[in-house]
Amino acid sequence: MELHDYLDKGAALGPARPCLTMGETTLSYRDVQALSHRLARSLHRDGIAPGSHVAVLSPNDARGFACVFGISRAGCTWVPINPRNEAAENAYVLDAFDCAALIVHPAFAGMAAAMRPGLPKLRLMAGLDDGGWLDPDDAAVVAPPPALAMLPGTGGTTGAPKGVMLPASSLEAMSAAALMRYPFEGRPVYLAMAPLTHAAGVMTFPCLALGGHVVVMPKPDLTDYLALIPRHRVTHSFLPPTLIYMLLDHPELAATDRSLLQCLWYGAAPMSPTRLAEACERLGPMAQIFGQTEAPMMISTMAPADHYRPDGSLATERLSSAGRPSPLVQVAIVDADGVPVPQGERGEIVVRGSLVMAGYYKNAAATAEATTAAGWHRTGDIGYLDADDYLFIVDRAKDMIISGGYNVYSSEVEAALQAHPAVQDAAVFGLPDDKWGERVCAVVQLRAGASASPDEILADTKARVGSVKTPKQLDIWPDLPRSKVGKVLKREIRASFLA
Repeated sequence: MELHDYLDKGAALGPARPCLTMGETTLSYRDVQALSHRLARSLHRDGIAPGSHVAVLSPNDARGFACVFGISRAGCTWVPINPRNEAAENAYVLDAFDCAALIVHPAFAGMAAAMRPGLPKLRLMAGLDDGGWLDPDDAAVVAPPPALAMLPGTGGTTGAPKGVMLPASSLEAMSAAALMRYPFEGRPVYLAMAPLTHAAGVMTFPCLALGGHVVVMPKPDLTDYLALIPRHRVTHSFLPPTLIYMLLDHPELAATDRSLLQCLWYGAAPMSPTRLAEACERLGPMAQIFGQTEAPMMISTMAPADHYRPDGSLATERLSSAGRPSPLVQVAIVDADGVPVPQGERGEIVVRGSLVMAGYYKNAAATAEATTAAGWHRTGDIGYLDADDYLFIVDRAKDMIISGGYNVYSSEVEAALQAHPAVQDAAVFGLPDDKWGERVCAVVQLRAGASASPDEILADTKARVGSVKTPKQLDIWPDLPRSKVGKVLKREIRASFLA
């Protein structure tokens, strides 16, 4: 299925039903279909041929997201552009990914104008608010499917973004896994507060295939988020762990009716098992997704029921896991030579199947580096599979610390730090040390209104993980530096310590 097929599938279940809502404006499935045909016609009219790469520069916006289906309908490849990036970052992506056209929300007209002179490959720049640009004819457009449905960029936390080539089959495998593993009763109502250019956007596809209603929040606001849940009878949503922590501390959470919520997905970063247990008790049906840009969302899944034992008690022993490998995905744990290790042993997580990308765009060297001799995609994550086939991620390979000859996994230490009742978030990293080789260091962010000294936190951590893994140095910062998608930037923290 191409991206516009998810829209058409939902429209077949009721063209007049709500498709995209933002504020007081709702677009029906028929409305979004018409807009997508008009946009496809406009692209073709202006010389953007099928197979071209087309980007949308927009905040979370219902019409901006509807453009994605027009790009697909035109037989073009969608290039998601992060509106939170600086102009130079977005200009790099547009040029390196060979974008032929850019559709611009009026809020970013200034950024687009500043980028334009440095984009010689860009043949078309059109304003989303320019009604005169869109072709008035909304008759059906038929175009050959593109080789790639999406060309997103990697996070860029370790260098320039690489283009990830995702054919339609990758997103179809992702959507199929979601529909198989998570609860979908009736027509879903999906609340999107996180950026639609990332995980929150692709999770709309399985919802739309069921004729679901997507409620778009133009900006992150937890008070509005809680108000929209009962107003729109929300059944599904996605939030990264940082926002879930903030939601748990929100004064209006207890008074919010969440009785219709079937699935609150969390992912994109590790989540504290302590806070996850709290979320299961106070938020509702929690559901984890583990993936990466190169294998979107569904490498492994943890449905709401997986968080509990058969007797209904919370399965605390697996709250730190990433769930079980998805039904349509092969997952293995291998050593440095790519050889599978015995069950329970730690190694690199590798994955293969139609979920996995076709490679990095115009970067054969990076594609080869990310692929084992047997054709598995290397995730760069260290983990293990337990006897029940639950996947546990213990660290990024590059974040493992070797201290005194012992492997120290930063995520394990971060979970121990976050178990302290005063700690909101934590970042653990290694620094050069004459005695230990590397010493374990940490920075923590406290919960709002909480107080604790470094010595108190370290004593609690030592009791949980022992002296070898306990940080030798711990600082308390008011906040942790994060990327545009909310991931903690350990390289910046480490650089600050080294300086």
